[in-house]
Amino acid sequence: MITGPPALPPRARVPLWSLAAFGFVIALVLGVRYAGTSHLAGLDALVLPVIDRVEGPLWYVATAIDFAGEPIGAVVVIALFCWLCLRHRRPRIAILLVAASGVTVALTTGLKPLVGRLIHDEFLSYPSGHTAFAVTVATVVALLVIDVRGLGPAGGTGVLVGLVAFAGLAMGWAEVALGAHYPTDTFGGFGVAVVVVPVVGWTVDRLTRPV
Repeated sequence: MITGPPALPPRARVPLWSLAAFGFVIALVLGVRYAGTSHLAGLDALVLPVIDRVEGPLWYVATAIDFAGEPIGAVVVIALFCWLCLRHRRPRIAILLVAASGVTVALTTGLKPLVGRLIHDEFLSYPSGHTAFAVTVATVVALLVIDVRGLGPAGGTGVLVGLVAFAGLAMGWAEVALGAHYPTDTFGGFGVAVVVVPVVGWTVDRLTRPV
């Protein structure tokens, strides 16, 4: 039997589900807007030329961040944070991390051909799986911090939004800078991730609670 606190700390549920609703709208609207396209438009036309194709030291920074979303890097990241969860006796949050990461990767992979957006006229790009993975991990880590530190609504919301924003912006910048995605692809990845985490967390809590 799995013991310990739930995967979704009660004090974090309202901001988490609110963020999920926001993310769902963002992912849906952008997915519909850019479905079947392969050209710059709107926000992408403004942002991409500014940060596309970095060189020098920034290229190495972007590559290092990108590696965290690659298969080997992702395994290392998941293993590290699962260890932290187990160290703090939060097995359900560890399960959430593994399950939500898997669902996020599967969902972003499956959505790409459905949306059909191309970058460089060749590669399916929406939504960004790397960004979705980074935001998924950041969201679960935020839940761990909120639970372990016993943060209240204000502090918990700050931690959640802060970590999610940092991870999304960092990985999103790296993906755009390396020419792998349009900026709006990364917003779509963010939206998918913040929807997946509470849904999977709710499922984990339902399946692992005492009968």
